[in-house]
Amino acid sequence: MPPVFAHGELRLYLLVLLLDGPRHGYELITELTQRFGGTYRPSAGTIYPRLTRLEEEGLVRRSAPGPSGAGRKGTYELTPAGRAEIDSRLDDVKRLEQNVAETVRTLADGVRADIRDTMRGLRAELAAAAQEVRSRPRPGPGTAPDPRRTQSNSLRHDAEAALQRFRNDVLADLREADVAGTVSALTVETLRTVLDSARSAIRGTLPSSTSTAPHRTSSQ
Repeated sequence: MPPVFAHGELRLYLLVLLLDGPRHGYELITELTQRFGGTYRPSAGTIYPRLTRLEEEGLVRRSAPGPSGAGRKGTYELTPAGRAEIDSRLDDVKRLEQNVAETVRTLADGVRADIRDTMRGLRAELAAAAQEVRSRPRPGPGTAPDPRRTQSNSLRHDAEAALQRFRNDVLADLREADVAGTVSALTVETLRTVLDSARSAIRGTLPSSTSTAPHRTSSQ
């Protein structure tokens, strides 16, 4: 992935993020991740050296760590010089915010394209498998019950159980992310893309009479 920030932009953006008040380094990493909809997460090795440089320049100050055993490092906050730096570069800040929004759209489009490509390949594989099943000879009238019917019924129950597990797992992940405030528009769009593609792929394995039936919207 190409660099998200041009030279010097991350330095300025960290100052902007500190306008809302003191923050720990990991809080700045989390905030950046949220602003990019989860498509970009800077490493500690990227953020902390820049915070140290800003501290050396007198643009931020770091508070002392919390009490022993608290497990928290010191927070960073803007100094008067840091606020003056932002005030003197308001045009750069505005342009940077626009660039970030454009980068988020570009990264999100890339994520969706990757998902569609993956699901397209899956649909092709499932369609080929379904075609092979349909080409098998069917039993004529009066023929003894096909044991595949029993197998189909068992497999349907397996599929329903797998679907329920998937639903429960995704709901648990979403609820956990919601508590942390990290559910983004990209999360919802990705879920819709995956589910729509998965539905099309699964329908491709079913007999034509079933796969062309009108879609029933769940009432849940």
